[in-house]
Amino acid sequence: MDVNAAVAAAAAIAGVLTGVIAMLAFRWSERDQKRPTRTSLHTDPVLPPGVDTVLSVLRSSAVVLDEADAVVKASSAAYALGLVRGGKLAIEPMIKMTRDTRRDGEIRQVELDLPRRGTGRGEALAVSARVAPLGSRLVLLLVEDLTEARRIEAVRRDFVANVSHELKTPVGALSLLSEAVMDASDDPEAVERFAGRMQIEATRLTNLVQELIDLSRVQNDDPLEDAEPVRVDELVAEAIDRCRHQAGTKQITMAAGGTAELHVWGNRGQLAAALGNLVENAVNYSPARTRVGIAARRVTAPGGDLIELAVTDQGIGISEKDRERVFERFYRVDPARSRATGGTGLGLAIVKHVAASHGGEVTVWSSEGQGSTFTLRLPEAGTARDRERALLTPGLDEDDEDGQPDGTTTVSSTYEPLPAPEVLP
Repeated sequence: MDVNAAVAAAAAIAGVLTGVIAMLAFRWSERDQKRPTRTSLHTDPVLPPGVDTVLSVLRSSAVVLDEADAVVKASSAAYALGLVRGGKLAIEPMIKMTRDTRRDGEIRQVELDLPRRGTGRGEALAVSARVAPLGSRLVLLLVEDLTEARRIEAVRRDFVANVSHELKTPVGALSLLSEAVMDASDDPEAVERFAGRMQIEATRLTNLVQELIDLSRVQNDDPLEDAEPVRVDELVAEAIDRCRHQAGTKQITMAAGGTAELHVWGNRGQLAAALGNLVENAVNYSPARTRVGIAARRVTAPGGDLIELAVTDQGIGISEKDRERVFERFYRVDPARSRATGGTGLGLAIVKHVAASHGGEVTVWSSEGQGSTFTLRLPEAGTARDRERALLTPGLDEDDEDGQPDGTTTVSSTYEPLPAPEVLP
C-alpha cells in the first residue's frame, strides 16, 4: 500500500512539473513573437516623429521611400501627378536620384519634363524634384509642379518681344521721316507730306502706349472695388459717339436697339472702354456704306440674370482658325489691314480681361465675307444689388425693382426690333 502511495505521489509531482514546464515554454514563445525582429523592422519602417504632420501641410508632392525603394508615405498630390503607382515610385530618373542619395547622403535636385497622364497629346509636366535623406534608412522626395510658372514666363517673354516689336515700328518710322524732313527742308510740299506721315505714326504710337496702359490697368485692378450700376443705354451712346467720325467718313450706318432701361454692375470706365473697342473694331473692319448694329437684352442664367450686348457688322469676317486667337494680345487677323486702320492688336484682349474681371465673358460668331457678331455678357446690376441686399438683411422678402415679388423677374428672351437706323452725315 505504501508502495502504491509513493508511486502515485511521484506521478503527481511529475505531472505538476510537466505542466509548469509547458506553461513556461508557452509564455516564452509568446514573448518571442511580440519581440521585433530585424525582418519586421525592415518591412515596417516608422516615420520620425512629426514628419507625417509636416508632409501633410506641404504644397509640394511628397514621397518617402525605404531601403527597398518601397513607398512608405506619399501625399495625394504625388498620386495625382502619377509619381506613385502600385506602391512604387514610377519615375525612373527619380528612383536613381533616391538611390544615389541613400548611398552617399547628399541632397540632389533636378528639373524634369514628365508625360501628362490621361492625354494623348504631347504635352509635358515641368517639375522640380529634390531628394534628401530622412533619418538613417529613409529618403524624402519633394516634387514641385513648375508647369504654370513656365507658361506664365513664356507669356511674359512673348509679351515683351511683341511690345518691343510694336514700339520699334512707329519709332523707326518717325526717325526716318524726321531725317526725310531735314533733307527736304527746301521743298515745302515734301515737308508737308512727311509731316503728315509723322502725325499718323505719332498717333499710332500714342494709341499703342495708351492701350498698353489700359491693358495693364484692367489686369491689375479690381474693378468691383468701385463698382456701381451703369446704364447700358449710356454705354451704347458713348460707344457710338466715340466712333461717329470714323463711321461718317466711311458712310457706315450705326443703329442701336434692344431692351431699354438695362443696368450692368461694374466699373463704368472699363465697361465703356470694352464696348467702345468692340464698336470701333466693327467700324474699322467694315466696308463703306454698310451697317453696324448694337443690341442689348436680358437673359436668364443659373447664377442670376445677365445682360447681353451684341455688336454686329457686315465686314470681312473671321476665319475659323483665327476665331480662337482673336482675343490674344497683339494678334491680328489681317496685319496689313490693321496697319492701315491703326490697330494695335490689344483692343479685344482688353475686352476679354474686362469681361472676365466683371464676372462675364465675351464670345464671337463670324463667317468670312458675311460679317461678325461679338457678344459681351455681364451681370445685371439689379440682380447683384438684390443678392447683396439679401446677404446684408437675412429673411428680406420685398418686391424687386421690377415691381414683382422677390424671386420673379421679367425676362426678354429675344432682341426687340432695332429702331430706324441713325444715318451719320
